[in-house]
Order: sequence, then C-alpha cells, then structure tokens
Amino acid sequence: MASESVLVLLLFMPFWNLLNITNSFLSNLRNSQRKEPSPSFIDLIAKKHILLLHAGGDSKRVPWANPMGKVFLPLPYLAADDQDGPVPLLFDHILAIASCARQAFQNEGGMLTMTGDVLPCFDASTMVMPNDASCIVTVPITLDIASNHGVIVAAKSGISNDTYSINLVENLLQKPCLDELVRHQAILDDGRTLLDTGIIAVRGQAWLNLVKLACSSQSMISELLEKKKEMSLYEDLVAAWVPAKHEWLRSRPLGDELVNSLGEQEMFSYCACDLLFLHFGTSSEVLDHMSETGAGLVGRRHLCSIPATNVSDIAASAIILSSKIEPGVSIGEDSLIYDSFISGGIQIGSQSIVVGVNVPATSDTTERVPFRFMLPDRHCFWEVPLVERTERVIVYCGIHDNPKIPLSNGTFCGKPWRKVLDDLGIQDTDLWISENTLEKCLWNAKIFPILPYFEMLTLASWLMGLDNQINETLRSSWKRSQRISLEELHKSINFPHMCLGSSNHQADLASGIVNACLNFGLLGRNLSQLCQEILQKESTGIEVCKGFLSHCPNLQAQNSAILPKSRAYQVHADLLRACGNEEMALETEQKVWASIADETASAVRYGFKENLAGSSSWFASNPDNTSGCCGESIHHRTVKIELPVRVDFVGGWSDTPPWSLERAGCVLNVAITLEDSLPIGTVIEIEKGTGIFISDDVGNQLSIEDLSSIALPFEISDPFRLVKSALLVTSVIHEKILQSVALRIRTWANVPRGSGLGTSSILAAAVVKGLLRITDGDESNENVTRLVLVLEQLMGTGGGWQDQIGGLYAGIKFTASFPGIPLRLQVIPLLASPQLIKELQQRLLVVFTGQVRLAHQVLHKVVTRYLQRDNLLVSSIKRLTELAKIAREALMSCDIDALGDIMLEAWRLHQELDPFCSNEFVDKLFAFCDHYCCGYKLVGAGGGGFALLLAKSAESAEELRHSLVNTSGFDVKIYGWKIFLEN
Repeated sequence: MASESVLVLLLFMPFWNLLNITNSFLSNLRNSQRKEPSPSFIDLIAKKHILLLHAGGDSKRVPWANPMGKVFLPLPYLAADDQDGPVPLLFDHILAIASCARQAFQNEGGMLTMTGDVLPCFDASTMVMPNDASCIVTVPITLDIASNHGVIVAAKSGISNDTYSINLVENLLQKPCLDELVRHQAILDDGRTLLDTGIIAVRGQAWLNLVKLACSSQSMISELLEKKKEMSLYEDLVAAWVPAKHEWLRSRPLGDELVNSLGEQEMFSYCACDLLFLHFGTSSEVLDHMSETGAGLVGRRHLCSIPATNVSDIAASAIILSSKIEPGVSIGEDSLIYDSFISGGIQIGSQSIVVGVNVPATSDTTERVPFRFMLPDRHCFWEVPLVERTERVIVYCGIHDNPKIPLSNGTFCGKPWRKVLDDLGIQDTDLWISENTLEKCLWNAKIFPILPYFEMLTLASWLMGLDNQINETLRSSWKRSQRISLEELHKSINFPHMCLGSSNHQADLASGIVNACLNFGLLGRNLSQLCQEILQKESTGIEVCKGFLSHCPNLQAQNSAILPKSRAYQVHADLLRACGNEEMALETEQKVWASIADETASAVRYGFKENLAGSSSWFASNPDNTSGCCGESIHHRTVKIELPVRVDFVGGWSDTPPWSLERAGCVLNVAITLEDSLPIGTVIEIEKGTGIFISDDVGNQLSIEDLSSIALPFEISDPFRLVKSALLVTSVIHEKILQSVALRIRTWANVPRGSGLGTSSILAAAVVKGLLRITDGDESNENVTRLVLVLEQLMGTGGGWQDQIGGLYAGIKFTASFPGIPLRLQVIPLLASPQLIKELQQRLLVVFTGQVRLAHQVLHKVVTRYLQRDNLLVSSIKRLTELAKIAREALMSCDIDALGDIMLEAWRLHQELDPFCSNEFVDKLFAFCDHYCCGYKLVGAGGGGFALLLAKSAESAEELRHSLVNTSGFDVKIYGWKIFLEN
C-alpha cells in the first residue's frame, strides 16, 4: 500500500524495557543539545506509526527456541506458496498482520503493541478504534485457557454487531481463578470470558500523552527500571488507562506519576469475534499449531534436501525445513526438523523437535557398525554454539518438560526427577552444585556435558534412558565432564557464530537445489531467489554462482521440446545478475522479450516470423492463409469500426503471455459504453493514389510513401506504432493491392489516457478488424483476438487477450484460455437476466480517479517475476483464475454481494502482484467508499485509471455518488455507463 513511511520499533525483550528503549530511541532522533523535546518534535513523532513487539521473557517453556527467540521460531504457514524463499518465521506472520492494522489508524499516528509468542489471526485492517484512546484487542475464550492468560473485564454496554464489539475496560485480571472471574463479573452470557491478546492500539491524545511521557520523563523511567522486579510494567501501563485500577496503581511504585501522565484517557476493549488466538508458549503448542490448527496451511517440505523413499523412512506429516537429510534416516510423524544436517543412522521419533543440529558422518573408519542414535518420541533436541569455545553443546529434554517446575514435581525427558536420579545413579548435588540454588529445577540443573560430539550423543542416550543406565563408564564420563545448565547456556550463546552457521547452511542447501535444477530439471524453481540465499555465504557465494553460468549455453538445447526460450534466457540473466554482471544481464533480458514475442506468434499462427520479415513469397506460398487478404477484390471502400471499452471484474494477468502460453487463464469482464457512446473506433478508406495516410484524434498525422519503412522495431515514442503493427500482423502492406491505391486510416479513443479500460488493445482490435474487413480477410472476433495478441508483443507492450475480447464480444463473458499451439480461447457469454443487468447498472459506479497509469511498466515487472518462477506471484495468479470461476457462478446466481467480496480479494491479490498498483490517493478513495461499498478495485493493471465501486445497494450507490461529488479532496469523474449488449 502506498503511504507515508512507517516507523517500526521492535523490542525483543521483557516489556518493562518499553519506556527506557523508547526514550533512548526518541532521544537519538531529536537534537542531542536540547534537554526538553520541542513541541514540533513531539508532534512529528505523534504522527508516526510504531509497532512495538515484545518477547515477554526468556522462553523457558520452549527451551529450544531460547537461542533464537520465540518470535523467530519457524512457522511454515503458506510456505508452499514460496518454496524457494527463506523459511517463514512467526515474526513474518506477526508483521503481516500488523501491517494491515495501519488502515485502522485512518492516517493518524499511533502505536500498536503485540507479543512475540502469539499469532492473532484476524483482519487487523477492519479494527474499529475509538478516537483519542487506547484500545485492547480481546476475543471470547473458554475459562480453562483464560486462566493461563490475562482477562479483560468490559462494561456491559457498548457498540456491537456480528463481528465485533467495543466496550469500556473496567478491569484487568492476570491468570484469574474461577472465583476471581465470578467476583469481577468477567464471565460472559455464553460462559466464556474476554482474553487479553496482548494487542494494544493507542491513537490520538492517548498516543500523544505516551510520546510526551517517553520523551520527557527520564528520571521516572530510570526509577521504574530500578523497581522492575517489584512490578509488572505492562499491567501498570494498562491500569493507568483503567479508572477502576487507579487506586490499586497508586499504591505501587510511581503509580501516581503513571496515572497523572496517562490516566486522562479511557481504555476500550475491541472484541474481535472471529480472531484465532494461537499461543506459542510451549513446545507442544508449537507442534499442535502445525499439525492440528494449521495443518492445511503448513508447508511440510521447504528449502530442504531429502533422500528417496527407498533409502529413508520419513513420515509424510513430518515437517522438514531448511535441512539436509541423508539416506538411512528415520523421522516419525508430526516431528519438526529445522536448520539441521542429519547423517545416516539417526532415528527421530514422532512428535519430536530437532533444531540447529549438525550430526556429522562418523570419521572412525575402524567401526564395523555405523554410529546410530535414536531420539525418542516427544523429545526436543538442539545444539548451541558457546562463546569462547569451539564446541557446540547438545541439549535435549522432553517436549512436555517445564524447566520452571521445581524438583519435587518436575520432569526430565518425560520422567519425574526422582526416577531420573535413581535410574542414573546420581545425586541431586551432581546437578545443583551450588548451595545457594534457591529452587532446584531443570532450568538451573547442570546436566548437559560439553565433550567431543559423539561422546555427547552417547551420553545423551544414557541421560534419556535409552542405554544401560547402570553403566559406570558412562556415569563416570558424565561426572568428570564440564557441564552446563539451561540458565548458563542462556548467557553463553555465541549468537554471531550461530547466525553465520545457519546462513552458510541455507546457502549450501540453496546451492544444491540450483545445481539439481540446472542439471536434471526444467528450471521450475526461482533461481534468482535461491542465488540470493547462496550469496549470503560471503566467502564463496559469488564463485558458486559463477560456476552455474557454465550450464546456460546448453539449457535450451537439452530441453528444447518443452523448455521455452524465454525461461532459459531469464535464468541466464538471473545468474549474470547474481554474479554482478549487470551489463550482460540487461543484454540477455532483451533476448527474453524477443523470445516471448516469438513464442506468442508461434502459439497464434504458423509462419508468422517469416511474414514479419516481409517476404513477398510468404503470402504466395500460403494461399489458404485466412488471417490476411484473400485476393485483390475490394468489397468495402470505407469501413468504420466502433467498439466499447471493457471493465474486468477478476482474472486479469492470467491472460498475459507467457503465462497464457504455458498455463490456463480465466477472466470475467464486461463490455460497456461510456456516456451512451462507443468510445473507441477507426475509419479506414481506400482511395486513389498510393501510400498510407494515418491520423488520430489528438492531431498527429503521418504520410508513408515507402511501405518498406514500416519495419520493426518501432520507437516507443512513435504515436502510430499501433497502426503500423496492425498493418504488419494483417499482411496488408505485403499485398499488391497497395501498389495502385492509397490507404487512409483515422483512429480515436474518447477515453482518458491511462484509463485501464483496455483502450490500446481494443483500438488495436478495431484497426485490425477494419483492415481485415476492407481487404476481405478473416475478421472473426477469434482471429482478431489472436492477431492483437501478437501485435501487443511487436509493440513491446506485452499485453494479453482479455482487453480485445472485452471490447470485441458484447455483454458479460467468461473467457478461458488453454495453452498449446495454437493457443485456444473459449469465450462463454453469460446469459444475464434483465434483473441482473439492472441491479449491476444501479449499484456499480465507474469512476475515473484522475491518476494516470502506464500498464506496460507494471506488466514488465510482473512478467519478469513469472519468468523467474516467483512462487508468490504464481499462487496469486492461480487464485485469480479460481476467483474468476467463482465470480461467474455468483453472477449467474444474481449474487452481486458475493461479486463484491471477490472484487476485494482480487484487489488484494493485485497489490501482492505489484505493490505500486495503488497509491495514497486511491487508498484514501477506497477508505472513503468502504462504508458504502461491498467491493471495489482498480480496473486493469492498476496504478490509477478507472475504479469500480460496487455499492451495497442502489440507495448506497446514490449516496456515494452524491458524497464523491460534494466532498473536497476527491477530484474524480463518475461516468455514465451501460452494458453493451449488441454485436
């Protein structure tokens, strides 16, 4: 979405650091010489949007995520849509949800606070936030879940509908028991209560007060930090906005100051009824959200290398992310393997988690039996590099172990501590050596030995109870070793080494995938993105990419029957760019676009390339050609062609080569008149004389005597390259007819420039149809559509088939294309009832935004991404084709509201395809229209031009029309339109 820059502040630390970090951050922004911030500075910050993401703690209950932080744990939801990109993280999903929330601030500054271990699945753009207040997002939840989280007590009265409710916050309860919930009247009528999701939105005066507090209260902040162990600042800040908590808050350190600074504004509860609250607080919750809650969304294989099924045993439900698995490995059901290298002989049980593990092949060639290691079901297993050491310590525990639970009730590897000690023959003093240990638990148990790798693996089996535990040799080895606890480990992680190792590991995986793709595949992977991963390996990354260049000369030759040249050239260009050779990459890209033109021509008709070469023998040797002239007889001295414009509901981009040459396309569009006229047309006349005379509706004129001068390539600035291309694709200039007569062509398009209504392609269709009619050629809509498709490639605009079909065929139609030679198009007119036509014409506003857009610039980017096999783009266009089919059924059922929902989703997908297809003006326009509309989108490629506004009713359409005319700031024109129903 185009808008002013967003200031993002990320804090991965306990919440009590909020004010301190915010103060330091803001202090660096303002003049360091100024002791107090100026009003203008505060006003500047108050207009910014800040995302505050706090981690909450040290991940004790998800110990394997402790080194990376829970917010960075892998979460491969929708990962299949981008199989060649980095593994999606929880952070990526949180950021995606948070980015939508900016719309809810309605162009005002503010702060959105979220937690790093919760994924709140909801449409944050639809939040309704009261002005000048803070707002905490809640969701109804069962009492058992609420007892482990915060609960909001909201006032009984408020604003509500089927999807949300807004009420004043009366109280905040932390992990309440049932008696507390009853006493504070926190239980809803349906037996649930309101969960504190950790999402707080602050705007208006409440945000301004918080900015002032952070900018000017350094002494108070310092005192708060000194007392941080005595208080929960999160709870105190929320309490400052809840009048019922003020008395309680004033009894706490600096409570008076917080109430005085923030207590003027009230806090509201925004209950999002459809919010899905996914908490990643324990290891079992992480697996549950991948195997149960989001099972259908999870990409179970991502950026990984796995062996064939006949040399390994890997469960289909296992999730393998950024990992290399060698033959001879077994992995059980619902297990997670991330950022690891697993050598042969390793068995991993079901519902287990393996992270950052690098199990090398044994180097002892004297061993007759290969080293074997088994990780039991429901266990976690990870490695961590330590500061000032070369070793990586191996760490493990049961998936349900809670490191915070004391010795008396705690477990290790799923067994009670007492049984573990008895079975191993060790004492608690072996684990908790210091007499000053206040509470003995797994978190501070010195149990993990630091030894050579395979010795650590052997002792891991012993400690987990898999080997003979009455083994004095192993016990002695463990006791003699230096050991470390989770608590000590937390303070000793070598983060640079860990990050570098992970980056190099992913680069090696990407290199293997690219190598296989070039040697054995059909270039179906996104090599550009994979090369970016390879280049992260600074020492050798670029040399690896240079090595891949040697494959390029043979790519097309090896797979010429099925691999398009355009794709082979794009791979070459991507590799050149990865190697830093931008000049040669640009030269190769010219071959990409030339290949697309050739491939399009080939798919439309045979022999086209020879025809373009101007060979006079081509027509003579193809007397049955039906796309050009059939002889010298002329039945029409003057031809006039007038056509409507088209507006597309959904499916655009799937009609564009090379997509439409390789994959099925579907588009739903409609032909319309504007202001009761057909706005696009041409008049073509044959008269005495010689040569060709061309003119347009803006005063441009051109006289051509030498027909051989009409040759490719045409200058982009040439105002008549469309007509010249039409003369080429119809073969008119190669006929003897023009040796004795002159041709006069006049064109017009009574549509604003950059309209998005398919003007260029429809005008091309009009000219092509007129030329074929006047020369007695095949002027059928199908033939004209094909020729215009080629014409667009010649011009360099690269358009698809939907525009000309939209103008050539009357009414509403659903068009499908089927790749092949020739390209097959199936146009299915919708038998629209008079009721449907009437309601559409009453509810749909066709509005020119005044914003000029250039489709070919957008198209170039989108086509390049497709040729690179950008997985997100491919999945988006696939979804657009699915929506076209759904929209067809909706219209046939006269369900115009459903069409509105489809338009909204299509608009979101278009913004994914090209983030610049919208702009600030369009965003404001759609935000203004949202109250009146059930759907809206820009037509065509977006970026400006015309917008479709589908109102909720005919009455809403009239209200919107009136509001747009009478509201300053929207210099738009609402056009009168009708569905064109005549052929």
